[in-house]
Amino acid sequence: MRVTCKSRIHKLRTQRGLTQRKLAVDLNISPRTYSDYETGRCRVPLDILIRLARYYNVDLNYIAGISNIRKDYPHA
Repeated sequence: MRVTCKSRIHKLRTQRGLTQRKLAVDLNISPRTYSDYETGRCRVPLDILIRLARYYNVDLNYIAGISNIRKDYPHA
């Protein structure tokens, strides 16, 4: 089964015990917009993917569902 970005961000959020509303506030976006990302109603823009990767400390390949290997976000 292929992992999608929407399933990956949902899993990361629930593993941390966060609500969609709390995460939306932390990312400075509307709760409706974040909900749309998790349900697949709209694509997650690259800048939000980067913020999510930093937030969860995972690399972009993992959060996008490209890789199942969870690596830390590459801090400069």
